[in-house]
Amino acid sequence: MNYYGNVFRPPSEARSLIIQATIGCSHNRCTFCYMYKDEPFIIRDVDEIIADLETEARYFPYYERVFIADGDALIIPTDKLVRLLDYIRENMPNVKRVASYATAKDINLKTDAELKMLHDHGLEMLYIGFESGDPEILEDINKGLTYEDYVKTMAKCKTAGFQTSVTIIAGLGGRAKWEQNALGTARLITDTKPDYVSYLTVRLYGNTELYRDWQQGIFEMPSPEEILYEMRRFLEHVDSEGTVFRSNHASNYVLLGGTLNRDVPDLLDAIDDTLEKKNFRPGMMRRL
Repeated sequence: MNYYGNVFRPPSEARSLIIQATIGCSHNRCTFCYMYKDEPFIIRDVDEIIADLETEARYFPYYERVFIADGDALIIPTDKLVRLLDYIRENMPNVKRVASYATAKDINLKTDAELKMLHDHGLEMLYIGFESGDPEILEDINKGLTYEDYVKTMAKCKTAGFQTSVTIIAGLGGRAKWEQNALGTARLITDTKPDYVSYLTVRLYGNTELYRDWQQGIFEMPSPEEILYEMRRFLEHVDSEGTVFRSNHASNYVLLGGTLNRDVPDLLDAIDDTLEKKNFRPGMMRRL
């Protein structure tokens, strides 16, 4: 099967069949993001995708999960995406879950009926990048979305029946805005209550605007201690009973896992232990 450019997927989709239904990201202007910088955004023709899949049909029985890439598959017209989902359902009998990245903008552009149709035809989980819940930081990073957009998105997802997994990023406000990033993001998670939350740590990539801001002294990179204090503040204020919480991304200084709100005391203890011992994950383990 042919892939174009760099293909990205969530860590939990490591064993999934990756179907590249779009190439790149339609927004592609977030200041912190290094992904898809070399690819023009393209919605692939469904006939081309299916023809591509047919070359790998002998392997279909081995897959239990499918992930539809690239950055925002839900920008595909609903009828075409339904056709792809139907192909998966009819030809991959052992697939138990189909998931995709989805931007809040794409979700909000679809009607409730369209989203319900996609779910009914087999799309079960959506991975959504929140990044931050602070309105000022969302503007700073050129996310192109507001706090209210995310609240609307999550309400639509719940109505349609989707499971949701969202990403948030510690340190995205730099040293100056660490507390508002923590508190604003805690409020957004509290208001939307996703099924899963993945907490990442900001990193600097040479092809990003954030990196240039850092070079010019506009953005100050937080220290490992400051990142953990920010994560601690988030956990002290979030209220999202039953949300599965993870900070097991390669970028993180400490690996955490639990369920909100039940495991918050243990998560705070783990952060405090790391701060006391200063046993942050080293750069080579964070792929630096």
